Amino acid sequence: MTDSVRVIIVNYNAGETISRCIRSVLDSGQPVEITLYDNASNDGSVDEVIRQFRDVRSLQVVRGAENIGFARAVNAAAKLAGENYLLILNPDCEMLPGALSGLRNALEGNAAAALAGPLIVDRQGMMQKGTLRTFPDPWKSFVTFSGLYRLEKWLPVFQGVERKLQETAGATIEADAVTGACMLVRRNVFEKVGGMDEAYGLHCEDLDLMYRLHQQGHQCLLVPGSRVFHQQGVSSRSRPAWVHRQKHLGMQRFFNKFQADDYSLPIRWLVKAGIWSRYLVSLPAALLRR
Repeated sequence: MTDSVRVIIVNYNAGETISRCIRSVLDSGQPVEITLYDNASNDGSVDEVIRQFRDVRSLQVVRGAENIGFARAVNAAAKLAGENYLLILNPDCEMLPGALSGLRNALEGNAAAALAGPLIVDRQGMMQKGTLRTFPDPWKSFVTFSGLYRLEKWLPVFQGVERKLQETAGATIEADAVTGACMLVRRNVFEKVGGMDEAYGLHCEDLDLMYRLHQQGHQCLLVPGSRVFHQQGVSSRSRPAWVHRQKHLGMQRFFNKFQADDYSLPIRWLVKAGIWSRYLVSLPAALLRR
């Protein structure tokens, strides 16, 4: 074991954002070892990283011969790690000053916690969706997708998946789920629960990991004092239809794996019909965001 944090970045055509991501990690002031696992990018982003950071000995670049998916790439990189902590970081993220040390301090100060996530913000410092979530179930998912979550402030029954953070709240809090764009995880616990579920193509594998941690009695933390900028969807732009489909396959897998057995067959059919109805309704918007 070493005192460093192993930073795992999985890249697929992230363009110039990957260089900014690595620079922000190196500027964190924390001891780090970085593994960049490239899923057969064809945009020259890895060549640019090697050019810019050729003298950085703490950076290891692994070039995959094919795109093996996010979860498999994370697991492969984690097997190379000898550190106590893994930081799983999207290539379109930038660590803001103090973010990594804040996440690490939160875990070191709470033995029951296995994972910590930061406040994910845009360039204006506003919290982005996905920063703080509850575990989805059929009702919460329906409320979220339908927009009925807007009624929650009058009727608590309409609580959705996304949770709001009180503007005055700066203290670390326990959460069902935090962002998957930046997660600091205890390596021994990550290995104990089996790492990422490689059956997910892209999306929901982070939620799956946090759910399994919760099942094993481990806490997830949100650390509002740690802030990370996330330029969402960069790697998805080259294949929006595929990514959109994978997102909904991930939703279906999460439901089948953890919740389907708790519901009658008609409810299961309704849930899956709802997932794929959402897919069809939201597909045009996903394609236009390219």
